[in-house]
Amino acid sequence: MKPQRSAFWQLAVLVGVVALLLFLFPGAVAFAERAARNVRYLWWIVLLLALAIWLISGATRRPK
Repeated sequence: MKPQRSAFWQLAVLVGVVALLLFLFPGAVAFAERAARNVRYLWWIVLLLALAIWLISGATRRPK
């Protein structure tokens, strides 16, 4: 099987599993909506986390 076809099927299965889980657990959809709304209001926390991850990854690299 070609790598592109394999990647397509992996992505298709992943999307299918996520859709099935969201259908089986509608409370998860409401939770995700509330989380997205809170992230929209608290976007600066997301920026601080991204900055922290970027700084930690930069600090752990060895110089060449």
